Amino acid sequence: MSNEKNTDNPLAPVVIKLSNIIIVLVVLLIALLILFAVFVPAPKAEKKIEIEAPVPDQYGNFSDAAKEKAKEISVASLFWQAPDVSTLEADPKKEEILYGKDLIAHTADYFGPKGKVFLASTNGMNCQNCHLDAGTKVFGNNYSAVASTYPKFRARSGAIENMYKRVNDCFERSLNGKGLDTNSKEMQAIVSYIKWLGKDVAKGTKPEGSGFKDLKFLDRASDPEKGKLVYTSKCQSCHQANGEGVLNGDKTAFTYPPLWGSNSYNDGAGLYRMSNFAKFVKYNMPLGASHDATQLSDEEAWDVAAFVNSQPRPKKDIKKDWPKIEEKPFDHPFGPYKDGFSEKQHKFGPFKPIKEKLDEMKKAKKKV
Repeated sequence: MSNEKNTDNPLAPVVIKLSNIIIVLVVLLIALLILFAVFVPAPKAEKKIEIEAPVPDQYGNFSDAAKEKAKEISVASLFWQAPDVSTLEADPKKEEILYGKDLIAHTADYFGPKGKVFLASTNGMNCQNCHLDAGTKVFGNNYSAVASTYPKFRARSGAIENMYKRVNDCFERSLNGKGLDTNSKEMQAIVSYIKWLGKDVAKGTKPEGSGFKDLKFLDRASDPEKGKLVYTSKCQSCHQANGEGVLNGDKTAFTYPPLWGSNSYNDGAGLYRMSNFAKFVKYNMPLGASHDATQLSDEEAWDVAAFVNSQPRPKKDIKKDWPKIEEKPFDHPFGPYKDGFSEKQHKFGPFKPIKEKLDEMKKAKKKV
């Protein structure tokens, strides 16, 4: 009979079972790693997106393809964008808003030489001649910040102004015409449209791309004679040699607006300030230019502004403007002033010394 020693360990089955579980888990982990390697693509190196701005031809003009590219660049940017008209379907004010847009885009059809609402109550220009693309273009004097910043105090009038006053300022100055009744269907439509454009802008803020893009000052005065050369080569083909613009075939509105003369903006308009005109043309003109695809140099923009704003245009009674003369801007072209600079320098520059002096005066006033 065998005398074999019994070596059975009661923990052995447990150890074996745990070992099998560990082996299964290791196999599953390896299988998962293999699947991950096969089916999940390796991360790609981040590609830096470089936007190449369209370039004008030898005559300073853009092709249609270049203009489309400029639009794509603006859409792809981080600047404010107008809300989509298609979102108006459920808006109870849809018709009023669309009417307001049409009034901005085709103002002369309603108030111009053959106006459907009021006959010849404006100079025949459209609001969008100054507020481009019906007030939606980036750095094209758009309406993005109007609803968010009005009512507000304006030093020009020395009072708090609402949106109705602001709209009528444009009618009386840029359109050299008569203001609208604030209760009129047309005024209500224009204000509704402007409010709709700025509906997503937080109160008290100005989104990127609103107003005009900053333009560096020249170290010299802007030169009307140099500006005349710029106008002849870059602007005359649309606005004509005498600045009178081009009327459409029905003589109801301007295809290309007049830049001076009896049908242009008067000397109380915002564009009569040299800096506003220079910024406007730098980032929007000639036709097809944009803030990221400019056609004019800084010097050309300042000089052509000096030329255009040296030409004859309608006058406006501005005796009540800037009741506090120390608050007049550096390029307000009419005296008197409190900064010690001449009327000529206030109109043509150089502007940097005036701006620095005005800033010093403001700081000194705050300390008092």
